[in-house]
This record gives sequence, structure tokens and C-alpha cells, in this order.
Amino acid sequence: MIVFLENLGCSRNQVDSEIMLGKLLGAGHTITHDPCLARVIIVNTCGFISTASDEAVDVILEMAKFKETGKCKKLIAAGCLSQRYKDDKNLISTLPEVDAFLGTGACEQIVEVVENEETKTLTLFPDPNKRPFQNLSDLPDFSGQRELITDHFAYIKVSEGCSRKCTYCIIPQLRGTQRSRPKDDICKEARDLVCRGVNEIILTAENTTDYGQDFQGKAGFENVLTSLADALDRDQVKEHAWIRFLYTHPNSLTEPVIAAVKEHKNICSYYDVPIQHASSNILKKMGRLYTNEDLYALFKTIRKIDPDAALRTTLIVGFPGESEEDFNILMKLIKDIRFDQLGVFIYSDSDDLKSHLLKNHVPYELAEKRHDTIMAAQAKISKTLNERLLGKTFEVLVEENPEQGVYLGRTMFQAPEVDGVTFIYANGLEIGTFVNVRITQGFEYDIAGVVQE
Repeated sequence: MIVFLENLGCSRNQVDSEIMLGKLLGAGHTITHDPCLARVIIVNTCGFISTASDEAVDVILEMAKFKETGKCKKLIAAGCLSQRYKDDKNLISTLPEVDAFLGTGACEQIVEVVENEETKTLTLFPDPNKRPFQNLSDLPDFSGQRELITDHFAYIKVSEGCSRKCTYCIIPQLRGTQRSRPKDDICKEARDLVCRGVNEIILTAENTTDYGQDFQGKAGFENVLTSLADALDRDQVKEHAWIRFLYTHPNSLTEPVIAAVKEHKNICSYYDVPIQHASSNILKKMGRLYTNEDLYALFKTIRKIDPDAALRTTLIVGFPGESEEDFNILMKLIKDIRFDQLGVFIYSDSDDLKSHLLKNHVPYELAEKRHDTIMAAQAKISKTLNERLLGKTFEVLVEENPEQGVYLGRTMFQAPEVDGVTFIYANGLEIGTFVNVRITQGFEYDIAGVVQE
């Protein structure tokens, strides 16, 4: 079979897509980047918020056209959208173009689904908590089964699922409770990926710093960071590779984690801390077990231990009950902390969320206005911070060469896909290598410079 896969959503979804592609290749199938040529099309969907669900449906319908204009004989919808609406009796009738719906726990069964010849619509929703490759009693090495979507960086899941109870979040229902992977397996997969040419290992999970809380003894995330940094440095499989981690939780981002980052040069001093809000009142309604004061203390601690740290956060505005006072508290923290990178979402309501039952829902127009106010303020902060980098030299991973004399890359304080980039004015650079760049320009989200010999 010739197979095309369209990946949507988060980094955890990307890992699932890479596992599916790897299994299909291992079974003798062929992967194409042109859906017009594919006999089987897979859409690995996101269903976390309404806009993501809408996008997933649009993509499914767009891919369905290839049943008429291309060679497609089978369309598969996998991932979170399918999982979220698995109990909806209208799922099949709403999307009759789809030949198979796979839940988040069905990645390992992709080959049998692709090869299945039944004409009846297939629905496959195994319990995500029993997903085979996360069975800690018998965890196989699946790193070699991944077909990487990205060239120079790769995500590694340190855990799957989430055991927290945020009122706005559907993830525990979609991916199950938290199951952490053994530390040695994480390190082995990282070494294998670096040997395959990956220059940046990015640790991901719903909450990376919650790692090990499901283990007896609750081994901390700092142990993963230290072991991984030491393993890559000791093995010297290449001159060096960066280690980055995303999606920390304020309650589990502890001083030992920060100290581990500070002590290892190959770990990016980059802290992605989705705080969601800064008002203690709203945080309580969200089910986030920390306060405004806790957040100020956390960021003060990070900057005390690791003064060069880059801070990124993600926020939600328009949460039910968010008053003007609550919003002002959030704006004050943004201006006080001055995050290097910041993203903000408008609250997405759904009747399968606990937050749906809360009183005083914020009108969308007001939430949108608050969103725009935050982004305008952050643009000014980011531009000021970037302008302060002028004249400084940073190591940059070269990733693209869009035109003659211009390359695109990233520093340690720029994560892929969500942050700005570094423009490099040069010729003759090799994609996938590291170069030192002296910054000559600072923009709202990007920086630019020249190679420093």
C-alpha cells in the first residue's frame, strides 16, 4: 500500500504519527508525501479544543476528496478527535467518508487496520491505559520503529496521559492517567535518535515535570534530565546534541529540576511553564493547585538559580468567571515577569468539561479583546528583550535555507514550531549543523545575525 499521513496537534501526537509510519514501513508499505498518490490516507487528529476539532474535520473532508480525484481507497481518522467522540452515535453518519476511526490507544494496530479489507466502517477504541508500548511490565524498544517527521529534532515521550484534574481539560479522558516510562528506556531512545542524526532531543508529556509520580518512590524528573545529559555527553555519539523539555507544571517544577538544567551545558535553559492564569481565584476554578504568589516565587527561583534562563508560558483568557480584576492580575504578572515567549488561547467551552458547569461565562468578544490586549503587550516585551541581544553571540542550529544568503535556525531559547526563529545572513552553511551567530537585529518575535568566526 502507498500511505499518506497528515499529522495534526501536539508533539505527543507527532510521536504517535511517527510510530504509525514506522510500523507501516516495517510491514512493507510505502510512505508518500503526496495524498493524490496514496491508496490509504491517515489523518491523526487533535480534539483538545473546538478550533482544533474544527480543523481536524476540515482536513478529513479535504482528504476525502482524494477518493474521487486521487487513488485513495481508504480514509482513516485516528487520534484525539476520534477518541473524544467515540461514544457519539452520530460519529459514523457525520463523517461517512471515513472508513476507520482509531482512538489514542490504537496506534500499534495501524498495520492491521490499513490491511483490513472489510467494507464496513471500522471503529477501534482500546483503553488508552492499556496501550501496549506503555505497559511498564513489558515495555519494548520502539525507537527504531519510528519514522521521523522532522529532520533535526525529535520528540520523546517521558510519560503518557495525565492524572491531574484541571476543569477545562479533556486529556485524561482522551489519553488516560499518567504512565511514566522507565528512565533507561528514555535514555536508550535518545541515544538511538542522536545516532540517527538528530541534533535536539525534546522531552514531552502532558506535564513533563510530573514524571515518576506514578512510580513507587516517585523518582523526580531531575533524574531523567541528569541521566540523559550524562549519557549523551559520555557516549559522544556526536560532538553534542541539545536536550529540551516542554510542558512543565508549576507544582512539580522544583529546585532540583532547575539545578539539573543549570549544571548541564547540553540542556537548554528554557522553561516552558504553562501557568494558564495568574489570578488565584481563576486558578482555583481551573483546578490548578497553586496561587499567584506561588507563581511569582517560582519565577524568582528560576532566575536566581539560572539567571540566563528563557521563560515561556501559555495562558487561557475568558475562563468562566474571569472578571476585569482577574484579567488585570494576569496582565500585571505578564509585565512583571516579562516572558521571553508567550502564547494565549481563548477559553474553549464544551459540555463534556467540568468548567462548562461554572457560572458567569465570559462573552467571546470580550475574551477575544483580552487575548489581543495580552498579545500586543507581549509583542512589545519580546521586541525589547530581543533588542537587548544585539551584539551577543549564540550557538544556532541551522535548519533551513529558504533563499540565497539567508538561513533559518534556532538558539537554545527558541523551541521549534512555537517560538520565533533566528535569521542567519551567510553562504555555504550546512543544514543540521551548529554555528555561532552574532545578533545584529531584534524583531518582535525573531532575531537575525551573521556568522561569528
